Amino acid sequence: MQMSLTGPVPAYRALLFLVLFVVLTVGQVPVSRAGLPLGDSIAPMLDELLPGVVNISTTSVKQVRRTNPLFSDPFFKHFFDLPDQKPRTKKSHSLGSGVIIDADKGWIVTNAHVIEGADEINVTLRDRRQFKAKVLGADPEVDVALVQIEAEGLTRVMLGDSEALRVGDFVVAIGNPFGLGQTVTSGIVSALGRSGLGIEGYEDFIQTDASINPGNSGGALVTLDGRLVGINTAIVGPSGGNVGIGFAIPVNMVKSIIGMLAEHGEVKRGQLGVSIQDITPDLAKAFDLEDMKGAVVAQIVKGSPAEKAGLRQGDVILAINGRAVENGSELRNAVGVLAIGTEVVLDLLRDGEKRQVKAVIGAVDETAVAGGKINNRLAGASLGEISEKHPLVGRVEGVQVMNVEEGSPAAQAGLRKDDIITSINRQAVTSVEDVAGMSARDGDTLLLHVVRGNSALFLVIR
Repeated sequence: MQMSLTGPVPAYRALLFLVLFVVLTVGQVPVSRAGLPLGDSIAPMLDELLPGVVNISTTSVKQVRRTNPLFSDPFFKHFFDLPDQKPRTKKSHSLGSGVIIDADKGWIVTNAHVIEGADEINVTLRDRRQFKAKVLGADPEVDVALVQIEAEGLTRVMLGDSEALRVGDFVVAIGNPFGLGQTVTSGIVSALGRSGLGIEGYEDFIQTDASINPGNSGGALVTLDGRLVGINTAIVGPSGGNVGIGFAIPVNMVKSIIGMLAEHGEVKRGQLGVSIQDITPDLAKAFDLEDMKGAVVAQIVKGSPAEKAGLRQGDVILAINGRAVENGSELRNAVGVLAIGTEVVLDLLRDGEKRQVKAVIGAVDETAVAGGKINNRLAGASLGEISEKHPLVGRVEGVQVMNVEEGSPAAQAGLRKDDIITSINRQAVTSVEDVAGMSARDGDTLLLHVVRGNSALFLVIR
């Protein structure tokens, strides 16, 4: 049987092309630029989630000084018979976001810097209801605050597990940028465990390329199944603009301090009483380590929990409570969210042998280990009296930098081990208490005069 070329051929070819198209495209789902399947949608998840993300607006009232000092001069006022000048006040407003974590109690988590210095805090829900909020507690070191409203019919955002995140996971950022109302952006987890940025005292950030703009602070970073894994806190870009690098505080870190904020209004941090260092290739070789994971104990404070637990200089801490420690920052963060009196189990390596020790987290002794408690910008530096072995002992007065954690804000500021801080903002310091007092004062910058070896220099810390 012969096939006619004038009739059946076009139909045959059309059928052939249809079969080939089905075979080649089966199993393939086109995706959007954000990587989400075009055939799917996160709208149903957002419908349930968005009522749990709120807008936070604050009002601060500050007294403004008269610009002309003559108005406060008694002789000038008497000569011209001027009445007493009442101080002027200036109101400032700011916007941020928050996440409802407990609908029954009205608990909302946000950034500490969002509500810092606020005289009035207003929370606006997605249904446009507004409530005045009160602050239950704040922790500037982690940049987390807990506020409360009295309202019915709230929707909570379910907490997830930030430890389960992996680089490449899809995430969604929700906030209130520019006061436009709720805005949703999507992206992926770009990196985990980011630290040493000098943004906060304790840093273990989730880095994401989801757009985080001004006003997103305190907002939610969630997985595609609607679980909260982070609180948006910072962006890296010129003049605060988004360039695809945003950071969020892991929700596991937030969960560990919420109870303390609700009960005490602050986080009563404890300490081990050690100075630690990251493991470098040279240290790994000197300690005969197979890899560079862990934190080396460089110094132990007398009478500290570390000394009582039997820790020794040169011990390499590998894990705390079963959680592996990659570097000094991870150990510092793990200890920093533990309450005083908490018992911890430390896995360590000593003289090539693995062992475990138990320690009880103790109160911070600011005269022995200073830094994080003094000022966020000096976090990571351990300070003390000038050691008798220091070459400058008896020659200069000041406070010795006993150790500086690699990648910490103190290291970023330029401080080095064995530096002698002689003054802060041109005021002489002779004790750790002096440093605490000077650095805790208001101001945008700290001017440190440092003696280093046979030379001296000024460090400006902003």
